[in-house]
Amino acid sequence: MSDKASPLQSQWPPAPSGAADWLRELCGDGITGFMPPAMPDAVWVLNAMYEHERGPGEVTYDDHHRASAADGTVQRHVVGDIDLDAVGVATGGGLGRARHPGPAWRRLRWAELARRTGDPVVPDGLLPCFRCFPSAKKGGSWPLGVVPPAEGSLDRETWTRLIAVLADHSPAGPHTPCLAYYSPLLLGDLDDVDALDVRVGRLGDAEVLYDCSEADFSPSNLWAADRSWVLCTDYDLWGTKIAGPPGLVEAVLNDPDLEALRLPWAH
Repeated sequence: MSDKASPLQSQWPPAPSGAADWLRELCGDGITGFMPPAMPDAVWVLNAMYEHERGPGEVTYDDHHRASAADGTVQRHVVGDIDLDAVGVATGGGLGRARHPGPAWRRLRWAELARRTGDPVVPDGLLPCFRCFPSAKKGGSWPLGVVPPAEGSLDRETWTRLIAVLADHSPAGPHTPCLAYYSPLLLGDLDDVDALDVRVGRLGDAEVLYDCSEADFSPSNLWAADRSWVLCTDYDLWGTKIAGPPGLVEAVLNDPDLEALRLPWAH
């Protein structure tokens, strides 16, 4: 990264070489994020989704996009001789940073949608991802009145609350020394996947990490320097795994501003 004289550079400078070697040894490849095992416990925090006050409605994102492409409101997606609008589906899902969409929208809990549709919150054997809630979608596309979870990044509100919970359960609180890793996918740089971009700073300054100018995502990994807990937001998922002590896991599970669950098959 090249955030010269920026808050990121001053508060989260590059970490010493090899700072993430232990994670690579523990987790393997970190191109989409280093996914830790339980340490000794683990919990998954689900990215927020939202529903319009008028309800989900019948029109899907794909319906809307096709109508807009047909009347010329938006340009058709054509690559070479392939009309992507004719062969693909506009799902409505987003990639990267997200936040509350504003007035007239409310938080839609995964548990509420599961009760409504009859789908499990996360199907057995899967991780939180686009395969969840097939009954809520039509032809793979979400209703226009729902903002589905963002992929590859925590939403801003969840990130902010999760950092506060981590600070409450770290010995040094907001002064806890931490390290953060941005995967090559977040930076759009796959030329040298072995050159890990790792930053070092304080947990209380983690808000700066969210607004990194060169990555439209929250960090792939954040961990305490003493390795007491590790957070992983995989590029392909709708949730974040936190591995750490049982007390922290219970606090995350019981926090009213977070939606979290244990996934025994991904412990």
